[in-house]
Amino acid sequence: METDYVAKLEQQVANLTRLLDITSVLNSVLLRKDVGLETQLRYLMEAAAKLTNCEGASVLLWDDAKQVLYFAATSNETAQNLIGKSVPLDSIAGTIFKQRKTIQVDNIAADPRHYAQADKTIQFVTRSLLGVPMISNGKVIGVLEVVNKRRLPWTEEDHQNLQMLASEAAVAIEVGQLVVALQKANTELAELDKLKSDFIAIVSHELRTPLGIILGYVSFLQDSPDEDVRSQANKAMEGALQLRRIIESMVNLRYLKQKESELVKQELTLQTILDDLERDLLSIANASNYHIEFICHDPDVTVQVDRSRLAMALTNLLTNAISFTPQSGQITVRAWRHTNQEVRLSVADNGIGIAKEHLEKIFEEFYQVEDHMIRRVGGLGLGLSICRALIRAHGGRIWAESDGLNQGAVFTIALPLDDKKI
Repeated sequence: METDYVAKLEQQVANLTRLLDITSVLNSVLLRKDVGLETQLRYLMEAAAKLTNCEGASVLLWDDAKQVLYFAATSNETAQNLIGKSVPLDSIAGTIFKQRKTIQVDNIAADPRHYAQADKTIQFVTRSLLGVPMISNGKVIGVLEVVNKRRLPWTEEDHQNLQMLASEAAVAIEVGQLVVALQKANTELAELDKLKSDFIAIVSHELRTPLGIILGYVSFLQDSPDEDVRSQANKAMEGALQLRRIIESMVNLRYLKQKESELVKQELTLQTILDDLERDLLSIANASNYHIEFICHDPDVTVQVDRSRLAMALTNLLTNAISFTPQSGQITVRAWRHTNQEVRLSVADNGIGIAKEHLEKIFEEFYQVEDHMIRRVGGLGLGLSICRALIRAHGGRIWAESDGLNQGAVFTIALPLDDKKI
């Protein structure tokens, strides 16, 4: 008698240890993309069959859209053609699902609720069955059942073990469905992002052609001997150039996600970088109306950069300074070695300045200090965002400083020397 009691305790300890192992395995693979929900459920089925000393186990799930209960997983390799097959709601599994209760059947042949078609499909004979509802967040999502107990009767421990495994299965299913939903959402977002990029590319291309024609004709009219025609042509040119800047901003949207791996770096001196920027002045509208000075304190210092991307960032800063500085204002571009680890480039102006509460926000996408209905300077509010993305891709930093409104502003870029991250 004492020997039987000890053996029973040992079996209970072994079963509890197995349940802990199952929980540990599930926790370790629950969010892994390479381990699908079907694999996790099959592992649970095999564990359920072993713990209850049965020939097999199955999970049936409820499809809310179709309003059917169907086989989702089974421990039996020969029963895989059952997957996806539905069972009637007046079957044993259906009754477990509807009534939210455990059902034990010792003699399947005597139970009219048994769905014999499942046995015929896989050429199997079900003799006994124990099934429990799987409940997640108070809602029944399916049924876990084990069949053909090798030695009847079913025990209280069988009931407890199966209920615990049903809880594990419910968690695995819930997490699996969330992962699938997240993957689907990510895929849809990627498709939307591609659609957005394609749309911008097409619209930009379609706008550039007629805009080029407009600029050509307006440029011709600016040479007219008639002063009124020249005046009107100059206004038309300002509008066309503003439209061109907007189109360029749309095209440059892709640089908001600039990656370091996409950069084509080369070694450039600070002087070369400033020379490139000075040449770009020719493409900046109204640049000739300002006093723009370029000062390089360490002309021979070199840095590893993507020439075109860095030029784009600096041109954006210079355009920004011109836009927010009254005509005849002073703009100074500097470059110098700050430490043995970094170089700095700055664009300073004596323009309208920036309130301290806006110094960080101005780098956010589409952010405009002035209300879009009354602002004096046009644009999409992307220039500084693109600058930040390009500089971060270089492993650098960018920030703005200003003593307040009408006090001018300084934008500074810090770049690592020797291609090291700061």
